Amino acid sequence: MLNRRTLRIKVMQALYAYHQAVGSDFLLAIDRIADVFAPDLNSPEPQDRKMLQGQRKMAELIFKEWHKTGEEPEATDDADVNDAVKDAIKYYQKATAKDATYYAGQMVYAAESIHNQYIHLLNIPEALLQVIEEERVRDSRRLTAAKEPLLDATRLLENKAIEKLINNLQLQDLTIRRSMRWHGEEELEALRTAWRTEMKQDPELLSYLAAPAGNYQEDQEILKHLYKTYVFKGESLPAYIEEDDLNWEENRAVVKNLVVKTVKMLDEAADESLELMSLSANWQEDKEFAESLYKQTLADDEKYEKLIAESVQNWDVERVALTDKILLKMALCEMHLFRAIPVKVTINEYIEISKMYSTPKSKQFVNGILDKLAQDLTASGAIRKSGRGLLDNQ
Repeated sequence: MLNRRTLRIKVMQALYAYHQAVGSDFLLAIDRIADVFAPDLNSPEPQDRKMLQGQRKMAELIFKEWHKTGEEPEATDDADVNDAVKDAIKYYQKATAKDATYYAGQMVYAAESIHNQYIHLLNIPEALLQVIEEERVRDSRRLTAAKEPLLDATRLLENKAIEKLINNLQLQDLTIRRSMRWHGEEELEALRTAWRTEMKQDPELLSYLAAPAGNYQEDQEILKHLYKTYVFKGESLPAYIEEDDLNWEENRAVVKNLVVKTVKMLDEAADESLELMSLSANWQEDKEFAESLYKQTLADDEKYEKLIAESVQNWDVERVALTDKILLKMALCEMHLFRAIPVKVTINEYIEISKMYSTPKSKQFVNGILDKLAQDLTASGAIRKSGRGLLDNQ
């Protein structure tokens, strides 16, 4: 199932994308000022280019100062400069607000797409049987004998565990509603390649196909083996999935867990009404956790920027890697916002994420800063923890 670390990673990625977009918004706002004072080449009257250049530089300077301090700029004696600055500020604020909303939505979509990928992969066995049947029909139409004996895949075609999976009512419903069937030409070709070059040479599969049918546990085990060996490892299928899903590398473990548990649930007693795995034990609660963490980290960005700057001795805070700053701000937000999560849990989670997504030295940096800030904020009462198994300020 989806865990909180995965959600924290999704929040971090959304915040990172947002900050990158904000950088672009800033440059576009500067471009708007430049456009206002660009010489009009079609003007019938001569223009004072030096004056226009001076106005542009003044407007850019005022806008940059506003961007740095957040303080309302004082009006100048030049109405054109004032109007250009107001327009740039209005554009920037509107663009950043739009980006904040957009990346919040993308974050939720990225998390929910994990369950879509799970449903998508549950449709592989049905597609595999179609690939095998295609091959059988093609071989039956041969006018000349095959160079090698044809593989009899009858037992796999009649696999009872696969039959239970294909006939699952919830899978059928979700597949239709979310368009998750495994039928695209590229994905089918990846499956054909996996069958032809990998699965057909697998000693475990060959042994299964050669044995007498009728053992349900063997049917279930070979299905699990095919998933583990050729969908989550292997070559052709993982290569296709990774190319199709940019987040596959980080989502793989969660999806694998969902799929393997589902196959284990397909025991002999299971029927077509078997309930599939959910994205999480309580998706609404997890979704609210992620959205609150994202929104509040953005809302308190300046406060956390200041806290970090005060804790980084002899180091310009602007030189701190963006990923590290985002992780530090998220951790501080989590300490303040979620009173039931122990401080040590929060610190350990962000240290682990920094190992995966930031620089080689980030682990020590994040650990040092968070440890110091957590002690100071707890001592001052700014961070208070309460809940089962917790004491305030512990």
